[in-house]
Amino acid sequence: MEQQLSFVREVVAAHNADPSHLIAILQEIQGEFKYLSEEALTLVAELLHKSTAHVYSVATFYENFSLEAKGRHIIKICTGTACHVRKSEPIYEALYKELGLSGRRHTSSDGLFTLETVACLGACGLAPVMTIDGEVHSKMTPEAAVALINDIRAKEAGK
Repeated sequence: MEQQLSFVREVVAAHNADPSHLIAILQEIQGEFKYLSEEALTLVAELLHKSTAHVYSVATFYENFSLEAKGRHIIKICTGTACHVRKSEPIYEALYKELGLSGRRHTSSDGLFTLETVACLGACGLAPVMTIDGEVHSKMTPEAAVALINDIRAKEAGK
């Protein structure tokens, strides 16, 4: 954790502790650690002389910021109109169950996968679509999606 807080101090200093650079500071921190920890947000607030509530409000307003540690592999399920009509929701539900997720937790307990939804992946003709680590998988079914993550699990176990 101290390494993360040291990085936060460096980033804030590189931005001259300018509160108008808050979003850029948060982007750099998330770029390094894939999420914004409670400790990092509190330190940013302290270093910028802003309230913790203010920093949290910015971090939670923008969808691209995450307050939850992300898994090694990011799965994004498209919920846009074309994907929705072609049944993307059962794909999400199958992966949610397969990954053992519950409540608001989107990252598997083994830290391998984070499951997210996105409004559109821009591949409507290939619906339903999902990505894993940015790689597009088209015309998905719940069974095919589960098979993909099980293949990744097998590869990870073989490392």
